[in-house]
Amino acid sequence: MVFRFEEGDAVLMRSSEPGKPSYVARVEAIEATDARGSNARVRVRWYYRPEESMGGRRQFHGAKEVFLSDHFDLQSADTIEGKCKVHSFSSYTKLSSVGNDDFFCRFEYNSATGAFIPDRVAVFCKCEMPYNPDDLMVQCEECSEWFHPSCIGTTIEAAKKLDHFYCEECSPELENLDNANSTSKTTDAKVNTKRSLEVSKSRNKHAKRSG
Repeated sequence: MVFRFEEGDAVLMRSSEPGKPSYVARVEAIEATDARGSNARVRVRWYYRPEESMGGRRQFHGAKEVFLSDHFDLQSADTIEGKCKVHSFSSYTKLSSVGNDDFFCRFEYNSATGAFIPDRVAVFCKCEMPYNPDDLMVQCEECSEWFHPSCIGTTIEAAKKLDHFYCEECSPELENLDNANSTSKTTDAKVNTKRSLEVSKSRNKHAKRSG
């Protein structure tokens, strides 16, 4: 399949290890290695998946989440398998459907130190975790806080059928969750967020890529 790509495009690049998913990268520059313009090479800036970072994958990381790293490489254009789309976090949460080539990015990542920018993000629910767009959450009609069904003692299936919900702090005498609100969280916007969580790192070192 022939396709065109330009500087600034997000692309999928073939992994050098059989069975591993394609790498995600942003094309920074395109150059040719001979006078005829063939054997093109591309300078790319890698996106890392959570499991490729020092901290590893955590509960709040989405299945299609990637981090824009400071890791640059010069690669053969022949390793590019196709174009993809890396959305902002806000745009991703508003997609009506997510395709195989849709990803989102909310962090920049330093591959040498494991540091993230931003290093703190808004957290929600009793568990005080950042929002994972893959998870359904329900919203308290009084305080507008978001909660995971499991954290309020119900199931995802039951939460989808509920009509109204008041958290324990707003309605401590609430008999049960029969009238809970099934509104799912579809945005990362939160007014007057009271808490934040530092995005920490561990000691694992990411291996250098080849291709």
